[in-house]
Amino acid sequence: MRYNILGHTGLFVSELCLGTMTFGGGSGIYSSMGGLQQGDADGLLKTAIDAGINFIDTSDVYSKGLSEQITGEALRNAGIAREDVIVATKFFGPTGDGPNARGTSRSHLLYALEASLKRLQVDHIDLYQIHGFDQITPMEETLRALETVVQQGKVRYIGVSNWAAWQIAKAVGISNQFNLSRFASLQAHYTIAGRDLERELVPMVESEGIGLMVWSPLAGGFLSGKYSRDGAKDGDNRRATFDFPPVNEERGYDVIDAMKPIAEAKCVSIAQIALAWLLHQKAVTSVVIGAKKPEQLDDNLAATKVALTDAELSTLDEVSKLPGEYPGWVFEFQSKVRGDQLKREPRGA
Repeated sequence: MRYNILGHTGLFVSELCLGTMTFGGGSGIYSSMGGLQQGDADGLLKTAIDAGINFIDTSDVYSKGLSEQITGEALRNAGIAREDVIVATKFFGPTGDGPNARGTSRSHLLYALEASLKRLQVDHIDLYQIHGFDQITPMEETLRALETVVQQGKVRYIGVSNWAAWQIAKAVGISNQFNLSRFASLQAHYTIAGRDLERELVPMVESEGIGLMVWSPLAGGFLSGKYSRDGAKDGDNRRATFDFPPVNEERGYDVIDAMKPIAEAKCVSIAQIALAWLLHQKAVTSVVIGAKKPEQLDDNLAATKVALTDAELSTLDEVSKLPGEYPGWVFEFQSKVRGDQLKREPRGA
């Protein structure tokens, strides 16, 4: 297990992060996520920690808070020192029926944080993340509220999830202007079959020194090896009941077709190749993995040992590359105007 620095901080996090969306279950979309109860969750968390994972991610909306509750109890049962585990959670979604029990207002943030601390059985959250963009609450209100809880010691670092590049850049500007805590991380969807964030988000996080956490790296199971172009699907799959996140299936099957011979040659699963590709991406800090069964977690953990050659990476990059889109293709066309000035003629030429 490798450990990477999270953005512009001094915090080291494991290259794989255990996501706990599968903990709890209940009604709605979470009924198809896994529904693991305390005993099974304890086992998965201990396996992850024993493998070197020091990073745990959850959210207050997962199974209506039950995921946080089970995660907190599992951490306590594991007996791991608080300093040795990085606990991340998120707020934004509805936690009640009232009009203020959602969003990123100062009011909801403070209530949500106290509830998460109680469920997780901790006195601080290491990484507190905004789970979505609130089109109502002013950014400055949210950022000042986050600064308050950082100063109180209840939150160590702040992050964001599912925002556009311009929104994050605006927030960074506000933080810089008023000397507020800056986002340490972005949690975003990224897979070899869905590389959309490379257009704007990857250049932005690299420019601003923001760590990149990847959610749903197997595209909701599409890249798990259960799916094939001929229509064969393993009956035990999440997408059968919750077809999310969206996937361009034709392009996705091209990617699976390219990964299959590489996986067979290395005697590993297709899922491991998909995860290994992400771990080879320079911008990626940590990949959030979730599991319903111990064997799934073991398979995902093994991806850290899969090395892809330059030729294999080139093959995968080519089959999964994004189609040209404005203004990207103009940038590429015009880059030679200044880029050529960086090329020096050899001495004596």
